[in-house]
Amino acid sequence: MSKLAAQDKFLDLSDYGRTFGKFLANQLKNTRFTPIHVTLLFGVSGLIAIYYILDGSYFLAGFFILLKSGIDAADGELARLKNTPSYTGRYLDSVFDIILNFLFLMTICYVSKTSFWLTILAFIGIQLQGTLYNYYYVILRTKSVGGDTTSKIFEYKSPRALPGETQKSVDILFRIYTIVYGTFDKIIHILDKEAYKVKTFPNWFMTVLSIYGLGFQLLIIAVMLPMDLIEYIIPFFIIYTVLIFVIIGIRKVFFKV
Repeated sequence: MSKLAAQDKFLDLSDYGRTFGKFLANQLKNTRFTPIHVTLLFGVSGLIAIYYILDGSYFLAGFFILLKSGIDAADGELARLKNTPSYTGRYLDSVFDIILNFLFLMTICYVSKTSFWLTILAFIGIQLQGTLYNYYYVILRTKSVGGDTTSKIFEYKSPRALPGETQKSVDILFRIYTIVYGTFDKIIHILDKEAYKVKTFPNWFMTVLSIYGLGFQLLIIAVMLPMDLIEYIIPFFIIYTVLIFVIIGIRKVFFKV
């Protein structure tokens, strides 16, 4: 939320890991740990969660899923503390997220014996949900005074590398990023082409939208697992996707360009 001006800050239901993320970043700011190291660390936490799902230890799986969300918030915080923003870190973070999302759902599919194709549908749904959240959030950030500059509403070409990173690494990760996220971005853009023309979004709307943030999606999984509802996770996210049309409808009716 530090990416927004004070008047644009809202209650982000997906950002519950921010407090832990700031704490962790402060512990690491005077060490050799870089934001990239933190990104790798949340990947490890996600893999541990997958192991515990396979093991049937759902409480521990939920814990490491939530820990992943907390660590995920720390890499950006550490980059700000060390004044080392990078496109490499941003794209690597996003690529790790989508890989872990796929692995989480495939592991749940395997354990719950859910249909593979329903799981693919749920994965597409989760990614479209997250893309809608990111789309509107990046629009808000770019219109916000003093907002974030490493994220763009539309990304068609690799950005120029920032100090401390190589152009080659940025180009490679940008190419991977566009491959794994490009289709989802295009679908959401088609569904709401004019959203970027809106001057701003009210706080209440962004709070409602935040139920589609990755952190909140993972929170749902982390809660459903120890409740022994693993077989309902895939169907839930398929149905949950329907809200995309409700949220876009609200935007078009109440926040016209």
